[in-house]
Amino acid sequence: MHKRILSALLVTILLMISSCSPEHSKIIVAEYGNEKITIGELERVYAKNVGGIEVAQKDSLAKIKSFLDLYVNFRMKLKDAQVRGFDNMTSLQTELADYKEKVGSSYLIEKKVIEPGIKELYNKRKYELRVSHLMIRPDTISDAEAKKKADELMARIIKGEKFEDLVAKYSSDSYSKSKGGDIYYITAGAVIPEFEDAAYNTPVGQVYPEAVKTHYGYHIIKVTEKRERIPSVRASHILIDFKSEYGKPDTAGALARAKDIKDKINKGEDFAKLAREYSKDPGTKEAGGDLGFFERRQMVKEFDDVVFNLKTGQVSEPVKSNFGYHIIKLTDTKPYPSFEDNREELKQLHKRTRYDIDYESYLKKLKSDFKYSVNNNTFLNIVKNCDTTKIGKEYFESKWRNTLKDSVIYSYNGAGVIVDSFFKKMEDFPDFNGKLVNESILTTGLNKISESLVINSEVKNLEKKDEQFSSLMDDYKNGIYIFKIQDDEIWSKIKIDSLKLVDFYNQNKSQYNWDDRAGFQEIFLTNDSLITACYSQLQSGVSFDTLAFEVTERPGYKEKFGKYELTDLKQNVLAEEAYKLEKVGDYTKPFKNSSGQVIIKLLAKEPARSKTFEEARAEVSSQFQEAESRRLENEYIDNLKNLYKPVLYSDKIEEAFKKN
Repeated sequence: MHKRILSALLVTILLMISSCSPEHSKIIVAEYGNEKITIGELERVYAKNVGGIEVAQKDSLAKIKSFLDLYVNFRMKLKDAQVRGFDNMTSLQTELADYKEKVGSSYLIEKKVIEPGIKELYNKRKYELRVSHLMIRPDTISDAEAKKKADELMARIIKGEKFEDLVAKYSSDSYSKSKGGDIYYITAGAVIPEFEDAAYNTPVGQVYPEAVKTHYGYHIIKVTEKRERIPSVRASHILIDFKSEYGKPDTAGALARAKDIKDKINKGEDFAKLAREYSKDPGTKEAGGDLGFFERRQMVKEFDDVVFNLKTGQVSEPVKSNFGYHIIKLTDTKPYPSFEDNREELKQLHKRTRYDIDYESYLKKLKSDFKYSVNNNTFLNIVKNCDTTKIGKEYFESKWRNTLKDSVIYSYNGAGVIVDSFFKKMEDFPDFNGKLVNESILTTGLNKISESLVINSEVKNLEKKDEQFSSLMDDYKNGIYIFKIQDDEIWSKIKIDSLKLVDFYNQNKSQYNWDDRAGFQEIFLTNDSLITACYSQLQSGVSFDTLAFEVTERPGYKEKFGKYELTDLKQNVLAEEAYKLEKVGDYTKPFKNSSGQVIIKLLAKEPARSKTFEEARAEVSSQFQEAESRRLENEYIDNLKNLYKPVLYSDKIEEAFKKN
């Protein structure tokens, strides 16, 4: 059903803005009954149908005229649906309401949570920040004490004490403590969201004005640099390790060797050739030192810091790391991708890092908009009295229910919801049924119910607020109306019986034919010597069935004794080889086929012929239904044309997509 609806929707979406003037858009290109179709409408619908205004402008006039003819038919069908009272048909309106509820929530989350979330992420990720922090961990003290200590240090920084001095004295991060708190470069989507938000909202050289809590502890954050981000670079290197020719560490000697190689590069010697000759990195040596593409932080810090500051083609001075001295050449960089090219990656990143936060933030806004609030007194009274009561029948039979059943537990959109109604709603969630009533389950229940309430309420208002969603709903409504029309006028009227099929078969008998076919048996082996041995056994009298069952290696054919039913020669080269044999029972010499060797035995040989009715029945039935559908469709369209007398103005259609 929905496939037919989707096909009908191809011509229903009316959201393409024309570049023509209002006067041009009002030109009438077709009429039917009292209805008119303007050139503006034609341009919007056609452009959307073919994939955009630019594609539409390149299409031929013949294509546009053909489309308009179909579109007029479509509009007449919708007019007929209106006359038949589809707008008041309960079953259709129920389906529309169900669709709106199901699609609306997904649409809402996509547009209000995901889309703005990934756009913000995209804009943030254009830049990378170098960040330092002072961290207070609550490992050995309470969370409250950790926060108090972080707030005190924040106050001292605000009063003028040097951030780096306080880091050296108080920070719990032993890795960055000796470096003034420096944790190197960060990129949005790659760090804890709370930390990320604070960092990206802090000007370079300044400290975020309050301590930020993460699951690691409390952070005082300072941004020391902001730069345009290079997503990834490609580089080559020559590694000179610290070992001397005697196997002992020799840092000075390694540096001297590295400088000597750098001099050779400066004089014009080939970097890749020198890498193959001198580099001690076995993984890249033979590739001329090529490391491929990599992102920030994938290399050791010393290497990373240099390579992301080189220009393409530039070669660094020797860079020391724990591995030795590196001479680095930047060979390529990847530019920051467009938003659309990066969309799917951003969605995955957003889902992993920010979706829950953004979704909760949106729910909080909706709850505020719909004035949702919990009555804490009622909530606490339930917790106090519930004892061992379980959600479901036990609640409604409990003694304490009578004292609280009419109390308001939450308010929503100006109306209070009583405890009885709340527990009834809880039963709608299978996860809650039979669970003990306690503070945790009540909180979870309130969250789930309020989430459903505010989302569904916003969806109800969505058509008024969002033109795109309103158009989507119109498209779906038109789709189910067209489906209903097609079902009433065409599909339900097609009656299939054997007499009609036989008659159709006799009228079109020339269409149903078999080409040359062969039934055959196969022995398939991947080993050349084994196939030769099998051929010798066949010649000495061993049964083909026996060998096919025992040795054939074609998956799924051992249990079939290698047998194939009658097969069209055009569809199978083995059938073609079998057909060349003179008589049933003959077999071929071994020959190569795909990844092995085969011997083919002819089981049956049938020249081309007409199909009998029974052989062609499935094709006949399918083609009969198609023919009947076309006939009934044409009859229905003719009836609509007789009723509405459509007129297409060819001279006006020629003005479509012409700029003034």
